[in-house]
Amino acid sequence: MAMTLRLSEDDEKVLTELARFDGISRQEATVRAIREAAARRGHEVAVRDASEKARDRYADVLRRLGE
Repeated sequence: MAMTLRLSEDDEKVLTELARFDGISRQEATVRAIREAAARRGHEVAVRDASEKARDRYADVLRRLGE
């Protein structure tokens, strides 16, 4: 599906540099940035969920260590 992406002049420069650094097109740089952001977000959610489970599981130990 085609999409028009409107960028500020500064963002346009950043995208151009990103593409140049990686030796790819600006479109590919955009797609990679979107996918990398999604992967980071998924990782952050997974870490947050694992941390919450660990805090629940070891709540008593953590409380005793804090005393």
